[in-house]
Amino acid sequence: MLTRTGTIDGRRVIAVDGKTMRGAKPKNNNSGDGDDGGGVAPHLLAALDQSTGAVVAQQRVAGKGSEIPALRELLAPHDLQGTVVTADALHTQHGTTEWITSKGGDYLLTVKNNQPGLRARLKALPWKDIPAVTGVDTSHGRRVRRTIKAVQAPDRIDFPGAAQVLQVRRTRTTHTRTGTTKRSTEVVYFICSIPAEQAQPEQVAAWIQGHWAIGNRVHWVRDVTYDEDNHQLWTGSGPQVMATLRNLAISLIRLAHGTTQSIASANRAMARRPAKAIKALTTP
Repeated sequence: MLTRTGTIDGRRVIAVDGKTMRGAKPKNNNSGDGDDGGGVAPHLLAALDQSTGAVVAQQRVAGKGSEIPALRELLAPHDLQGTVVTADALHTQHGTTEWITSKGGDYLLTVKNNQPGLRARLKALPWKDIPAVTGVDTSHGRRVRRTIKAVQAPDRIDFPGAAQVLQVRRTRTTHTRTGTTKRSTEVVYFICSIPAEQAQPEQVAAWIQGHWAIGNRVHWVRDVTYDEDNHQLWTGSGPQVMATLRNLAISLIRLAHGTTQSIASANRAMARRPAKAIKALTTP
């Protein structure tokens, strides 16, 4: 899968995110083999190529808190030169940013309340004086206006390699069944190791939106199309193996048909003509 990754604005962009397989929570084990997993549902950390929508790596971790060191293990076998790694606020850690940059990669990380000092310093910047780039998304029955501002990272932002910081304001407007309008606004901050002259706000906004989409492009597909959250296989490595097979199916369909192809319709077509699935698996 990694050999087929594409680029966005000239860079390979890898989104890292975790998912808990809720339906695979181990039951009480009365078999005497001791394999009850402690009653904890498997948690899998995955890396998604934003351009192709293919999953290029996956690893089982003890829980969401264990994702921090696992990110390095997940990406260690891969060449990160020219790669941008995007991840949520959990991974906004000094050790993680140092490791990514030492491997020749770059990062785009969310800043939330788990880094209160950093978030306070970002919030205090004079954002009202910084030019904004705005875009509107009207898909999925809602209207989302995104306003992104970027500025060179000040000296007091002491994260390794931080070159620019960004503010993204999302205003979401939805229409309820009663005919009323509901509006919500969220402001999120980011740090990025690529200087602003090499990655303009429009480029970074595409990477941010691509990371937010991992839930719909992988987690949602596995849950809804493949009914993963209702899959109750829990013994040994079974849950991880099944998740890997689902990732393989999703990735092969995306690489063969592009990111706009419905996974569900492709599954139906291959069920009618199994030779197509065999060809997808065996063609170099």
